[in-house]
Amino acid sequence: MDVHGRDLRYFAYVAEELSFTRAAERLFVSQPALSKQIRMLEKQVGAELFTRDRRTVRLTSAGEALLPYARRMLEVWRDAEEAVGRARAAAADTLVIGMSTSPGRGLLPALRARLLDRVPQARPVLRQVNWADPSAGLADGSSDVAFVWLPLPDGDRYRCVVVAEEPRLVALPQRHPLAARAEGEGAVDFAELLDEPFLALPPEAGPLRDYWLALDARGGRPARIGGVVGSAEETYEGVANGQGVALLAVGNAPLIVRDEVIAVPVRGVSPSRLAVAARRGDERALVAAYLAAAEAVSPARPSLPSRPASASRPASATRPSRPSRPSRPSGR
Repeated sequence: MDVHGRDLRYFAYVAEELSFTRAAERLFVSQPALSKQIRMLEKQVGAELFTRDRRTVRLTSAGEALLPYARRMLEVWRDAEEAVGRARAAAADTLVIGMSTSPGRGLLPALRARLLDRVPQARPVLRQVNWADPSAGLADGSSDVAFVWLPLPDGDRYRCVVVAEEPRLVALPQRHPLAARAEGEGAVDFAELLDEPFLALPPEAGPLRDYWLALDARGGRPARIGGVVGSAEETYEGVANGQGVALLAVGNAPLIVRDEVIAVPVRGVSPSRLAVAARRGDERALVAAYLAAAEAVSPARPSLPSRPASASRPASATRPSRPSRPSRPSGR
């Protein structure tokens, strides 16, 4: 038996009014149409639901048996519609923010506050993504916006707002011959690192893997790969164990600089650029609001393409602080 919710609603209204005329008025349908639907319902259940004459309408015993169940089913369906409506509204107000590790630098609370100023009902949701996906979920649509390091593969697909531009450091084990440069205001020329084994991102990272290996500063010499790392902790372990050295942004030094690992400024490589990115053509209000929030905190131009910057400008030599242990990961 396939009974429609509409037929149960029509039946319940007639049962409440005990009048086809008044029920039709409440339902905004014609009386003949209402009578037809009731007859079809009676045919489906195999019993008369009303007795009618010119002056009265009464429920039959079958109608009295059906009425409480019809009301219950209609109530459940109303609850279901409300639940779907709430879910639809929540989905419309949810912004999934992808990241490989927390961006740190106070960016998450700053952007959240600005987003909620613009869209008070917004529900930002953070999503952790493996380093093998440099787009942090943008490429497959699992993230609406994302914190990414530039350059991005298929950069023309994205809009990017740079939120941090920082010199790059090299993470070294404390016993490394170049570790003494960390004392005072020392720095390392990248040429001194050309023969070092480097820790590399997974091959799926594409141009971002090449960037953190600084291939554009090697004069055509291939990089020596000491190991592949997929997380900040793997990077720390790889450096500490002498598997290889690794380039990292100044703002991410607290994640790596601890225990057996130090970091030294590097001359001869371009600064790192952390950006908030979104897919081109995604014009949803929440996405636009988050990009606008990123522009408000951006230390650089408001909006930049996601193509790699020139490597001709050397990074400034700055010495990182060396906390005992980070409280929160902040990405490479």
